[in-house]
Amino acid sequence: MDKHHSQLALAKCSRHQRYNEWVFRDVPSDIMIVVDGGTFSLHKFPLVSRSGRIRKLVAGHRDSDISMIELLSLPGGAESFELAAKFCYGVNFEITAANVAQLCCVSDYLEMTDEYSKNNLGSRAEEYLEIVVSKNLEMCVEVLKQCENLLPLADELKIVIRCIDAIASKACVEQIASSFSRLEYSSSGRLHMNRQAKCEGDWWIEDLSVLRIDLYQRVITAMKCRGVRPESIAASLVNYAQKELTKKSTSWNQSTQPKVDVVSGSNDHEKVVVETIVSLMPVEKLVVPITFLFGLLRSAVMLDCTVACRLDLERRIGSQLDIATLDDLLIPSFHNAGETLFDVNTVHRILVSFSQQEDSDEDMDDVSVFESDSPTSPSQTALFKVAKLVDNYLAEIAPDANLKLNKFIAIAESLPAHARTIHDGLYRAIDVYLKAHQALSDPDRRRLCKLIDFQKLSQESGAHAAQNERLPLQSIVQVLYFEQMRLRNALFCSYPDDDHKPMHQSWRINSGAVSAAMSPRDNYASLRRENKELKLELARMRMRLNDLEKDHVCMKKNMEKSNSRRFMSTFTKKIGKLNIFGHSSSKESSSPSKRSQVTDSKLTERI
Repeated sequence: MDKHHSQLALAKCSRHQRYNEWVFRDVPSDIMIVVDGGTFSLHKFPLVSRSGRIRKLVAGHRDSDISMIELLSLPGGAESFELAAKFCYGVNFEITAANVAQLCCVSDYLEMTDEYSKNNLGSRAEEYLEIVVSKNLEMCVEVLKQCENLLPLADELKIVIRCIDAIASKACVEQIASSFSRLEYSSSGRLHMNRQAKCEGDWWIEDLSVLRIDLYQRVITAMKCRGVRPESIAASLVNYAQKELTKKSTSWNQSTQPKVDVVSGSNDHEKVVVETIVSLMPVEKLVVPITFLFGLLRSAVMLDCTVACRLDLERRIGSQLDIATLDDLLIPSFHNAGETLFDVNTVHRILVSFSQQEDSDEDMDDVSVFESDSPTSPSQTALFKVAKLVDNYLAEIAPDANLKLNKFIAIAESLPAHARTIHDGLYRAIDVYLKAHQALSDPDRRRLCKLIDFQKLSQESGAHAAQNERLPLQSIVQVLYFEQMRLRNALFCSYPDDDHKPMHQSWRINSGAVSAAMSPRDNYASLRRENKELKLELARMRMRLNDLEKDHVCMKKNMEKSNSRRFMSTFTKKIGKLNIFGHSSSKESSSPSKRSQVTDSKLTERI
């Protein structure tokens, strides 16, 4: 017999050999089975007794001496058919998670059901799948891995969906058990969750990283439906991306945050991975590390992923931009040859997304004036951090000779005017841009310097700007004006607040007069701030009016309670002081009866 053919070796049989083994030991083969990957010289009887498909093929052939059957579409190829043939011959072998999917598919293809033989291969494989595999998460993952080469038949037999449901259920149970293990009693006797304890219910994260992206997507989707924690989902996505997209040497940076550096080659596969991971991300904020989001965004830009994918990443980054770093924003330009060194368009869209989210947050919080105006509110703090980050970013990209003035201004104006309490960073960035673009015309220089509120420069920056020859003359005049106003205000620092307010208010008015016309967005933001300030001042006036009304009521009650005689005596004393009747004697003025008698006598004499 040809050694190239794969023939069953009866020498590998176990000691407990069945009937077919010793009956066909010395019988020559009478049929050849050709499958994808091999050819098998076997016997008709054991195959026909177990396989309905082979029985039909043999019975339907006109020539009873059929010697060859081709099964080129058999799932699993030669390896799967060898296991099925062993079962037909009664050779003992172990059903495991590594071959149960193949056995299910090949038994279905060969119709090895109980209809043709009791306890056939199909029922044996299904029993193992239900009793053993479905109870173990690692085995379910291994079966799914084997199903990658058995699709779509494995899907039709519901092997894939059963394993996915089992994995999601087991992960959810493990999560609940881990949460209960972290419950402990506090010193006050209350039951609480120890968040410092390590969560041991996410050990499955590493196991899922071996799956193909399409099956991995279905598993994560099922987990989200079952209620697995968003933190666990995010950790699994990060781990999977590290395995699929990054080199081992650059998986983590010094701060232990994941970075994504796409490996060259197989761009189509990596593009699908990036788009799938982005679509699977939890909607909760601050669940996915922002450094990982920036890494995915770099990959999405380089791989030319869909617009929806990139916009989703930009929106997620914008929602937590206050915790980003300057290195995160420095996204290289991959496709635009001859353009800027860094991708400023992507950063501009991120800043616009951040500003829109900030505006929506302010509209929601505008119900409470006092809360929205609090300088320590999270929204305001995030705005200040982003403003500082943007100023540093502008200073970093300003030396680029290809950076257009309109793009620089657009990035600087992407944040509202009240985001910058101090304009030192913006002034430094503009100064760097002027130094690198000395060919700018005077109108462009004036347009660029209109971004700076020279009133908000520190003393050191103001002194530098006053001597900066790169600034337009109009800007230098503004700097000198505000420096003079600062000195004048310093002279009034020892005066009461009431005397100091007019000077401060006139300074603000002059500042608005000197500054150029604001953009509609900044004008709207300024009007909103002034409206809030007026509301606060109105609230203060109402409080003072209430205090005056209370004082008036108290005075009125005191007057009503006072003695009427005391009041008349006080009134008479005041009238006497006026000396209406011309008497300077205190006695006469203090005695009403005597005064009346004198008056009567005078009248009698005249009569």
